[in-house]
Amino acid sequence: MPEERLQKILSRAGVTSRRKAEQMILEGRVAVNGQVITELGTKADSERDHIKVDGKLIHEPAHAICLALNKPQGVVTTVSDPQGRPTVMQFIKTKERVYPVGRLDYASEGLLLLTNDGDLANAVMSASKHLPKTYLVKVNGLLTLEQEEHFRKGVPLHGRRTAPAGLRLVRKADNPWYEVKLIEGRHHQIREMFKYFGRLVEKLRRVRIGFLELGALKPGYYRQLTQPEIERLRRTLKLT
Repeated sequence: MPEERLQKILSRAGVTSRRKAEQMILEGRVAVNGQVITELGTKADSERDHIKVDGKLIHEPAHAICLALNKPQGVVTTVSDPQGRPTVMQFIKTKERVYPVGRLDYASEGLLLLTNDGDLANAVMSASKHLPKTYLVKVNGLLTLEQEEHFRKGVPLHGRRTAPAGLRLVRKADNPWYEVKLIEGRHHQIREMFKYFGRLVEKLRRVRIGFLELGALKPGYYRQLTQPEIERLRRTLKLT
């Protein structure tokens, strides 16, 4: 295998994002064949060289897989939980080690990707890739037309305005349903955006990531993405 930049190898192995990998290299936390590396341009061969991060040997996955899970409510989106709460990993039965891509909070449900491909995971989570995530959201009251337009343009949260978002009323009622499209994923973002207008989210379900749809998957069930789907996703994210 040809030599590649270390940060690319670390990202593909699922260690961290390329940007954070660069910081780890500068901090002297990465070693190749026993030699600590601190120069960002350094290259290595992931098949031939022994690459360690914080003293731990890294291994690239034998082949990339990606799973689509319908995450139920009352489950945390982590590999493990110090509070002992159930995690999404309890639903996954595969020999390959995978980890969640991004997060859906404890009370939310819907489409969640899990993969062993670090490059793919980081790209899906990156706002710069403009990959839309679509949600169905039930709230405790209608927004005015003026508030809807404000929502679409972005609202200030914690000192920084949110990116432009899609918003469409899909069921008008005392407790209406909205379709929301985001390209970023801040902590509790949709809940915080509706809260900005004095509305509380009662239910939140992610139904689409890019072209991938939740479809008929039941809560707690998952399917493996096909190779054409993975290749299309990588093309969409400009990884190929």
